[in-house]
Amino acid sequence: MTQKDEPLPTAKDAGRARLMDELRTASRRYMASYALFNQAVADHLRLHPTDLQCLNLLGLEEEPVTTGRVAELTGLTTGSATRLVDRLERSGHVTRERDTKDRRRVLVRTVPERMAEFGALWQRLNGAYTAMFDGYDDDEIALLIGYMRRTTELSAAQMERLRGGDLAL
Repeated sequence: MTQKDEPLPTAKDAGRARLMDELRTASRRYMASYALFNQAVADHLRLHPTDLQCLNLLGLEEEPVTTGRVAELTGLTTGSATRLVDRLERSGHVTRERDTKDRRRVLVRTVPERMAEFGALWQRLNGAYTAMFDGYDDDEIALLIGYMRRTTELSAAQMERLRGGDLAL
């Protein structure tokens, strides 16, 4: 097909292109804003930002986990996950204990009092977010939930690609 034979872009195509450009810009600002917010919360708690998010993820787990699971949750190598758990243990946020069912395994358990402090801070911060979300109807909230779940899955896949060297610069 020659250039002459290609269909001309429609107003709908141009509108979509503008929206996609705006989405890319807004997405970059959103991700930067969240990363900087995460840094501010971590600084407030005197934690490394990765440690903060690890605590966040550990709080979502139903049971204590192995360091291998910490590596899976964070996408870190097992060596880096071990160092992360070491830092969290030194800061009093987690403890290590032998698995009563398999003495060879060591489990990482969050310290309830420290997690309560962590949760209280999130509660104070979440009030403003809850107020913001009050402006959305149920269908919009469902759309946001779907977006966040899909973004989480895509981010995990992209991190794996980056760590596996699948993306050349």
